[in-house]
Amino acid sequence: MGRSAPDPMDPFLDLIRLLRPQATLWGDIRAKGRWGVSFRARHDLLFFRVDRGRCLLLRPHEGPLVLAPRDFVLIRTISPFTVGSDPATEPVDSENLVAATRSTVMCVGEGERDAVLIRGGRFAFDTANEDLLIEMLPSLVHVVYGEAGSDRARSLLAMNEAENVTPRPGSEFVIARLMELLLVEVLRGEPPSGAALPAGLLRGLADPVTSRALTVMHRDFARSWTTEQLARLCGCSRSAFNQRFTNVVGVAPMSYLQRWRMAVAKDELRMGQRSVAEIALLVGFQSGAAFSTAFTRAVGCSPSSFVEEATRLAAASTRKLSRRHPPRRRTQG
Repeated sequence: MGRSAPDPMDPFLDLIRLLRPQATLWGDIRAKGRWGVSFRARHDLLFFRVDRGRCLLLRPHEGPLVLAPRDFVLIRTISPFTVGSDPATEPVDSENLVAATRSTVMCVGEGERDAVLIRGGRFAFDTANEDLLIEMLPSLVHVVYGEAGSDRARSLLAMNEAENVTPRPGSEFVIARLMELLLVEVLRGEPPSGAALPAGLLRGLADPVTSRALTVMHRDFARSWTTEQLARLCGCSRSAFNQRFTNVVGVAPMSYLQRWRMAVAKDELRMGQRSVAEIALLVGFQSGAAFSTAFTRAVGCSPSSFVEEATRLAAASTRKLSRRHPPRRRTQG
């Protein structure tokens, strides 16, 4: 039997496996009357789900966006933004509010009318390669509940609503996992109207020419590909292919390939299961020295320094977690 046609989603699955997205719930906004909560620029990826009421999402140099019940929003905090009842109300800074109340439930506004309940959180990714996803996302993705782009997205939002309305044991864990699945569904679905994809992998997979090149590069990233070889596979001249790939994906084909090799290498170094020489061969270098030179040029530090820093950060994270959840003291029977 002949080999099946390349699956254009393979590179996307590679990316998700490398990033290992995790949703963390940071709390609620409970508002009444006139109110506003501002968020600082943090270069994070936040999500909001409106459980009750309506509000506005306000961003610099953009028109107000109306959020209705059951709407879902992904927003990159590349600039500050505010959620609130109206543009004229002075917002409260979210970080100052949490610090003052020592609670992740933010209660704002006065009165009994126009009650609003928003649940939000943050997506965390493998820090070594977080930029691979952040650069591909629009600054804002608004999923309207009744107009979600796919049955899967609607189902995930409906399951999320059920967990919020009737919490059961493990609901917070379930909600976080549903948010992670919804992120994947939003990424691989049709972009919402008015949210054109920036140059990058997602846009490249939607293009019939660049998607084939991306697929074969991801399937065999250790191979010594040339632009000419990829152009022939895609049925283009070298110059036409190079220009199209650069416009759609954002970098030239060989630059993309090198970047993906370094992303895989960083992941392998953090896992700590292969030597530098083994990783060098895995990502297409004939020697550890050549790999180390290329890695240092691309990442800004040597592979050994990268491992040391990753180990330090992992240890610091473990210590922080152990302080939050100290081991239980066993009692003598």
